[in-house]
Amino acid sequence: MKSKMQKKNNPDLIAKNSNSLRESFGKILTKISKKNKKIIVLDADIAGGTGLHHFKKKFKNRFVQCGIAEQNMMAMAGSLSLLGFVPIVTTFSVFMLRAFEQARLSIAYSNLNVKIVASHPGLDVGPDGASAQCLEDLACFRSLPNFSILSPCDSNEMELATKTLVEHKGPIYMRTGRSNSETFFNKKLGFSIGKGKVLISGSDFYIIGCGVTTLRAYKAAIKLKKIGISVGVVNMSTIKPIDFDLLKKISVNVKAILTVEDHSIYGGLGSSVAEALSNTNIDVYIKGMRTFGESGEPDELAKKFGIDENSIYKEVIKLKSKYDKLKK
Repeated sequence: MKSKMQKKNNPDLIAKNSNSLRESFGKILTKISKKNKKIIVLDADIAGGTGLHHFKKKFKNRFVQCGIAEQNMMAMAGSLSLLGFVPIVTTFSVFMLRAFEQARLSIAYSNLNVKIVASHPGLDVGPDGASAQCLEDLACFRSLPNFSILSPCDSNEMELATKTLVEHKGPIYMRTGRSNSETFFNKKLGFSIGKGKVLISGSDFYIIGCGVTTLRAYKAAIKLKKIGISVGVVNMSTIKPIDFDLLKKISVNVKAILTVEDHSIYGGLGSSVAEALSNTNIDVYIKGMRTFGESGEPDELAKKFGIDENSIYKEVIKLKSKYDKLKK
């Protein structure tokens, strides 16, 4: 019989009661897999922490336990895709970096139909600290030819994105999330790879977020509206390919664009937006991580490193002041 301490530390039991992106992903993938017999999950001994315990329980014959051997798991996924399966490779985002070489050569190079789904990205890892907080994954996988990069904002969009991910032909890297998340995305907006969604229209500035930062941007924009600053919000859940048409459209009549991400400022959402708009006259400001994180609760860390709702709010006020002075 397990002790209370053993039960408390069991990742399977922790995850089952979690309203998180990882849990949403595990549940919807399990539901989809009832009809789609080609889906096969590869796990690195961590299904309790990625939401895939749902799939493991339901489809034991399609659940491959690779152990703590991420490089082998990535290469195996490439081979399985050649046999007609739809391999879903899962582990924590920081551990995906161990297998980057295999993802490059065994998947990207041959443009194989493999889906890499990583939980515990960015500061969302919280108390596990800097060594486990992956702030580089979007940059790494965005650099690989043929890969699409996704980061849904809540459980509703995760459901839509997972369905699209399975149907899409080609390699995808998608972030989920560890912490409980508030559901706010309207499913009627739909989900398409390469398309962002305007959640609020604005005439002064636009804030672009992905993953956990989208809701923070949304709440900040509502507060800013109350003090007379019109701020639009875009949920850019596809970092690659970036929605250039939408970016060009929203940049026409605003002073500047601010991007916010739970990731390094180098190579992620902000970089993708800045690259896309490099031949335009719009100013792009990138808000994200400039250093390694540290141990703490996700909300506390977001506040400390300036990617929480209040920090976004203050940043826009600073930008408003800056552009008002330029008018004089």
